[in-house]
Amino acid sequence: MKPSEQSWPMAADLYGEMQLEANPPARHRWREYLPGILVTAIAALAAAWLADHYAAPIVLMGLLIGLALSFLSQDKRTHAGLDLMSQTALRVGIVLVGARITAEQLAELGPLPFALLLLIMLAVIVQTVATAPLFRQDKQAALLAGGATAICGASAALALWSLIGDKRIDQARFTLTLVGITVASALAMTLYPVLAAQLGLSDAQAGFLIGASVHDVAQAIGGGFSFSQPAGEVATIVKLTRVALLAPMLMLVALWLGRGGEAGAKRRIPLRLPWFIMGFLVIAAINSLVTIPEPAQDAAATGAQALLLLAIVATAMKARLHLLLDQGWRSFAPIIVATLTSFLLSLGAALLL
Repeated sequence: MKPSEQSWPMAADLYGEMQLEANPPARHRWREYLPGILVTAIAALAAAWLADHYAAPIVLMGLLIGLALSFLSQDKRTHAGLDLMSQTALRVGIVLVGARITAEQLAELGPLPFALLLLIMLAVIVQTVATAPLFRQDKQAALLAGGATAICGASAALALWSLIGDKRIDQARFTLTLVGITVASALAMTLYPVLAAQLGLSDAQAGFLIGASVHDVAQAIGGGFSFSQPAGEVATIVKLTRVALLAPMLMLVALWLGRGGEAGAKRRIPLRLPWFIMGFLVIAAINSLVTIPEPAQDAAATGAQALLLLAIVATAMKARLHLLLDQGWRSFAPIIVATLTSFLLSLGAALLL
């Protein structure tokens, strides 16, 4: 990357918090964060309003509005706030997602569906990475698409990118991946319940199919309940089980990246879990051992959704549209491969239940 293209510090890009120790970000006074925070918050509120009034996916609305306002990132006054929203807000949001996870959910799923879910997740990631060279795509970008598809869509994409970093996947490519995953998830939420009905699947089979193959949490749960109430309940358990697999997947990715290291690197960055993964695990463990009051769970879920939306909007605002348009159609190939693989394997697994 040319020096002229480095519009803001490249901090916290590789291996999450471990990179911060090697390259600590510049410190700012609180007033310097305000411009970026305010424009991100206004854009997020606009996205939430559009999603609520027109029944559109809130993530897609956030991406589109963020991209439309990407010219604001050319003003250096917004850089500190955009960095805070795209990095810190993201990680706190991931921690709050843990409040929706309990060990009881994993037990309710049962051994066979859980084993099938694990196999589907691994197969989607492996297939996406393995086919990347066929479309002249980088393996790290394929890992991002495959991991996000296998786990929980945009949330997993954000978490994965915090580990992979924009030294491997630039802002434009990451934003394009977010757009592709969000559109694919919205289409899946609409089409999969119809396909399940046409195939004559039972409520349990349809719930497993939708919960195991639709990317984002809201779309998976909404798609399940659009089929039937029992299917929605099964889809919710299956989808939240996939979300629970986020932390183990991040640990495996960190291990793989740490062993591989940067191309030409002379030393390896020591492996250690970033704080937001540890926070995710701690909150999930507390929720498993002690029943968190429902109002607190609802507040955590709302806070997680809001923070992840802010992170998505800020990331889109930092993207450069001319670089985004230069990516080409092949950039969508990993998302298409991951989506089709996830659907076909989930359908096969549902027929076994």
